[in-house]
Amino acid sequence: MNSINKIYLNIAQIQEIVSNDLKKVNSIIIENIGNEVPMISELSSHILASGGKRIRPMITLLTSKLCNYKGDNHLHLAACIEFIHTATLLHDDVIDESKLRRGVATANDIFGNKTSVLVGDFLFSRSFELMVANGSKRILEVLSSASSTIAKGEVLQLTTVNDCNTSRETYMRIITSKTASLFAAASEISGILAEKENNVKNALSTYGEKLGIAFQLTDDALDYIGSENLGKEIGDDFKEGKITLPVIICIEKSDNEEKIFWKKTIEDLNQTDLDLGKALALIKKYNAIEETISLANQFASEAIDALGTFPHSEAKLALESLAQIAVNRTK
Repeated sequence: MNSINKIYLNIAQIQEIVSNDLKKVNSIIIENIGNEVPMISELSSHILASGGKRIRPMITLLTSKLCNYKGDNHLHLAACIEFIHTATLLHDDVIDESKLRRGVATANDIFGNKTSVLVGDFLFSRSFELMVANGSKRILEVLSSASSTIAKGEVLQLTTVNDCNTSRETYMRIITSKTASLFAAASEISGILAEKENNVKNALSTYGEKLGIAFQLTDDALDYIGSENLGKEIGDDFKEGKITLPVIICIEKSDNEEKIFWKKTIEDLNQTDLDLGKALALIKKYNAIEETISLANQFASEAIDALGTFPHSEAKLALESLAQIAVNRTK
């Protein structure tokens, strides 16, 4: 990636490029939540309005612009992407027993686990209705495949909770499945809509996948850095016994006494008030955050490189900027 002297856009500038389309997507989202069952619209509105930047649907809007797509099917597909993402958030928060997301009480904390799971199911179903309405079998294949891949990634992650033997390879499989697959699909479907050649569609898919991996790596690093902007407590992953790359790096480098500490706190969840501080000290000792962020930057660079087949444009700069934002954000 040659980023010398390149001036990237901030998130507000990127949103401005697709502002009209984003407004239309938000209208489609509201319209498809419906009001036949008040609880569905109330809970859906709560999570959809809780401060997300609409990164994934923005990818669809920007890549459609990049491909010079002239129709409006991308608007419904962008809404579909957001429904899939929101459904996974609802299910994630139930699984993780989370109380806070983006600084706001989670839906399961307010409405209960049963309602959150069922509304998540509703949003998944609604997303498939939007897919089918598009009429493209190939787009349906890409998005349905992404949905099943996300679910497989979530199950794989569940099997690694409290497991200090989790390898880097398994961790990368998890984040590629549960996070990057939707980024890849959000990008690739624009190439399908615009009837681009396979090499272009592959480049878009690669961009999305690399961006998604960079995004999740940064997210996992931020959990141990701490910021009031994060909207969650520092060390949530540690407290839940969740195995992410910073912990994997530490375990790989730890001596026997430190490995016993990780087994006690992560595998057995036998934690005292002082253990998070010790975990943070070990993470600092072994430069685990720096190594994780360095890997995130590598994937962000690969995402930008994947766009090399496209000529310079406002949309291309915006997509390149998203890769920079993914690894330089604080929340």
